[in-house]
Amino acid sequence: MKRCLIETDSFPFEFISEIAELESWRKEVYRPIYHLHKWWAKRLGSVFRGILLGSVLSDSEDLGKAFYQKQQFRRVKVFDPFMGSGTTIGEAHKLGMIALGRDINPIACESVRVSLGPLERRKLKVAIESLSSGVGERIRDLYKTKDSAGNVCDTLYFFWVKHVPCAHCSKPVDLFPSYIFAKNAYPKKKPEVQVVCPGCGSIFEANINDQEVSCPGCKIGFNPHAGPAERASANCRHCKKAFSIAEAVRSAGIPPAHRLYAKLILTDSGEKVYLRTTTSDIAAYNNCTKELSRQKLPLPTLKIKPGYNTDQVRNYGYSEWSEFFNDRQSLALGLLHKAILEIPDAIVRDAVLTVFSGALEFNNMFASYKGEGTGAIRHMFAHHILKPERMPIEGNVWGTNKSSGSFSTLFKLRLERALDYRDEPFEVGIDEVGGGTVANKVFRASDPFTGIVSTQWPPGSEMQPRSIHLSCGSSQRTELDEGSIDLVVTDPPFFDNVHYSELADFFQAWRQPNLSPFKHKRGSTRNDDEVQDGDAQSFAEKLRDVFSECNRILKPDGLLVFTYHHSRTEGWTSLAEAVTKAGFSIVNAHPVKAEMSGATPKAQAKEPIQIDMIIVCQRQVSDYRKRVECDVAFSNALNRSRLKEERLIAKRFDLSKNDRRVILISQFLSEISAKRSFEEVKIDLSKAMDNMNMEIENDPLIPLQIPETKIAVVV
Repeated sequence: MKRCLIETDSFPFEFISEIAELESWRKEVYRPIYHLHKWWAKRLGSVFRGILLGSVLSDSEDLGKAFYQKQQFRRVKVFDPFMGSGTTIGEAHKLGMIALGRDINPIACESVRVSLGPLERRKLKVAIESLSSGVGERIRDLYKTKDSAGNVCDTLYFFWVKHVPCAHCSKPVDLFPSYIFAKNAYPKKKPEVQVVCPGCGSIFEANINDQEVSCPGCKIGFNPHAGPAERASANCRHCKKAFSIAEAVRSAGIPPAHRLYAKLILTDSGEKVYLRTTTSDIAAYNNCTKELSRQKLPLPTLKIKPGYNTDQVRNYGYSEWSEFFNDRQSLALGLLHKAILEIPDAIVRDAVLTVFSGALEFNNMFASYKGEGTGAIRHMFAHHILKPERMPIEGNVWGTNKSSGSFSTLFKLRLERALDYRDEPFEVGIDEVGGGTVANKVFRASDPFTGIVSTQWPPGSEMQPRSIHLSCGSSQRTELDEGSIDLVVTDPPFFDNVHYSELADFFQAWRQPNLSPFKHKRGSTRNDDEVQDGDAQSFAEKLRDVFSECNRILKPDGLLVFTYHHSRTEGWTSLAEAVTKAGFSIVNAHPVKAEMSGATPKAQAKEPIQIDMIIVCQRQVSDYRKRVECDVAFSNALNRSRLKEERLIAKRFDLSKNDRRVILISQFLSEISAKRSFEEVKIDLSKAMDNMNMEIENDPLIPLQIPETKIAVVV
């Protein structure tokens, strides 16, 4: 039987990984079409272009050559049951395929619809100019301040600190983990930092290496690195006693209050200056509070439901999503939201609303300051969780020419980049420079995006080449015809406790569901059919149901290909159960570069997983099985893993122990999953796991040769 390239060990995953490594550092530049709006665990476009090509090219064809050539697979129908940010859909469209996408979350569906749908640059430019001269002027006025000489200027950022009453004396205690509130993103090169005095509130410059500083205002000396808040407790400056921050917050029953203490201004000459806030700044903020109470603005009213990812903020007293914003942010965002909703052209309005929604994650009291030298605002989802920020930053909502995270900045950086990419798609090329690799842009490998998206579901039987069809709902029931799909390519939710819907409700709170074709009657985006689950058995069952539906709609020779990794055994056991009980066998697994190495969750891990496994599945054949004994399967998997690891190492990839464990587990599953039942697979996986861990701990990656495979055939 003719095999696709991706089914064989000849699939050039190391070539794909080289491109992915370069793309991962500037995903929003090299694939801006998928970064118009926030979504979690976005996968790299180059990886999915490689997967799609590998799934249609024969095992004798050259993927490296085909990668940079224009393709027209006009009859290939690709379905993604977990569409997310639309990576599979966009890459399939670029290859001339018919792309069908479905996601259970309306926030994901709407962002993909807008990103890939009709957009006209001229009309969008007119809309942003109109907004700028109208509501933009009003919002900019909210961020006017004065410099030390009394000259009116723009505020780039206001700096706030949470404070709670001391559990002993009831006096307010600022939750500064450190009195250093601003520093450069590269402190070794630029060690200057900004410090707030705990005595008089003065703002002054110091060196990051200083362990003792003296305030030029009140002359007190203190350690700038040691603030009153240390982990879970705080020390009161008044009564000198320590207390639990969480207990103080719970006893209050409302979110912690905030104190405004500093600002970063932009002078008329373009200079950035840190200053202490004044009584005029406080008065200006209080005026925003008064105006907000008088206005009738489209603000969020959605309650925060209990959940794994929301309980932390609920324990901090937050009960509504509106409480994530201070009064000036609510006023500015509310005014902007109202003006956008009044745009008469629905296509333009939806695009601008998507940019507005994206700006929300940077303009709230959970955002923090990264410092100079990079995008200054660290958005609220940097840690993939809802983390109450003790030193939040308030950016200028409309923005200046030097703002980070503002509406006008995101309009330019996100929407205009996406428009450029739609007109002239390009791939990431590789140049060898000084013993390393650098990226370049390779154009003319794809036709421009059509800008045509259908939300009629299920699509008709006669789908046009390069057509895009989107749907919102559970992929356990797709309504697609049996045997109608050539290829299922996806990135399923992981078995973990990061529930996308719990976090997506932050955006849903501002959304106007009646403006989208993806109707959503409930307030929350949560759905009982959402596959993401912290319970291994529940995850396996939900994923099995989706894969079973994929089996039904796939053609007999169709492939199910998806990316996956997990550090825990139960994550792989659940996956094996979902695959085998859905009627599939894993025929191969390829390691490929995944998320950016510097991503916050990875940077904090001791042995981070930087590798995704491309899992390639075929339908199980009921009348013929190959059976491999557990020890033989383990030996085969070990040797295949080592060879694949060496291919990555030859391309200068460093593999952590968890990376190598992921590669070995997936190779083992590809050796044994053709057995008839999940129970057999589970037993063999359990038997082999201890040996796997031992091999990873002790194996110094000495090159080995693959021995002759011994297979016992059972008919």
